[in-house]
Amino acid sequence: MTDKIDHISRQKFMEELRRYQKGSVSRRHFLGVTGLGAASAVLGAAVPGLMPRAAHAQSIGDRVVLASWPNYHDPANFDSFTEATGAAVQMNVFGSNEEMLAKLQAGGSGWDVFVPTNYTITTYVDQDLIEPLDLAKLPNYDPASFDQRFAGPGTVNGTVYAVPKNWGTTGFAVNTNQTGGTTPTTWKEFWDLTQTTFSGRTMVHDYQLTTIGNALKYFGYSFNSIDPAELAKAEELLLAAKPHLFAISSDYQPSMRSGDAWMTICWTGDAKQMNRDMPEIVYVLGKEGGELWSDFYAIPKGAPHRDAAYALINFLLTPDVNAKEVLFHGYPVADARVNAILPKEILNDPILYPAADLLSALEFGAAATLTDPNRAELMARFKAA
Repeated sequence: MTDKIDHISRQKFMEELRRYQKGSVSRRHFLGVTGLGAASAVLGAAVPGLMPRAAHAQSIGDRVVLASWPNYHDPANFDSFTEATGAAVQMNVFGSNEEMLAKLQAGGSGWDVFVPTNYTITTYVDQDLIEPLDLAKLPNYDPASFDQRFAGPGTVNGTVYAVPKNWGTTGFAVNTNQTGGTTPTTWKEFWDLTQTTFSGRTMVHDYQLTTIGNALKYFGYSFNSIDPAELAKAEELLLAAKPHLFAISSDYQPSMRSGDAWMTICWTGDAKQMNRDMPEIVYVLGKEGGELWSDFYAIPKGAPHRDAAYALINFLLTPDVNAKEVLFHGYPVADARVNAILPKEILNDPILYPAADLLSALEFGAAATLTDPNRAELMARFKAA
């Protein structure tokens, strides 16, 4: 085996090995380029994860492509999946459900599994972009264990198209070191601070549902409003705030952690991750309301590695694996089996499980907002301003 490796440089070998482990090249390509075809069995023993671990692993291929959100999965669980199956998990990160929809509408996404939000699933079904799920291939999915408030949107007209990943809320995170230790409690304060003492230090999502929705809350309107007059008021606020923003991005943790940004529209798990490491960053659900949501695992039509897709979803729904996900990403799950094994401090955490009065003021996103042209055009004007 050493003689064969000598045919290419050590640097080239390591580059090809990393490409293989990331799933960007096939096992056949790796063995061919490195000249290791004849020595594959020996190398497999020497390099954990290179060789499939069982006949079943060979049948699902050498990769699975997952399209998901930033900071949303424990990489150690992906490593365990690859170790068990031989299939590497290749991540594609997106910043909005609109971006995900456009990618699937264009065709050729290459995704095997994607993570849509509750209000989008009926659109995927209507546009024939999503596969009905064969639940026989997901033995770790136990519908009776899930809170139907969060699991229900995955079923459309009696057919299951998506199974629950986790749920959460959309509020804002604020660095209280910059507010003298006081914590704002409303969306009105969020937008007012953005234009005054936090000018140049606030971030909003690159995502019309939450950015427009929480501008609407400033005026007491529905988070999901598509009323032209109400959207016009939200646009006035957004255009006034635009010169004061640090950035428009759904990947806001780096800027908050570095101190370049002091406040951002924020999802539950990101809030938990930041607060865990920097307690001065606190999470606020505006008293006026906002968003309650649930995310799902789904398989797009034409998924190139369908067997691997089912294997990955089933693996991530294993209660002990899912519990590790929660501990990493900080989002609550609707699976009673997982909650039964989570530490009590997680279940009692007010970021993950807000007080009932705050939770009751929140709205699930509505399907109409995903494709509403007025909201899409408003967001485009806001970003271009």
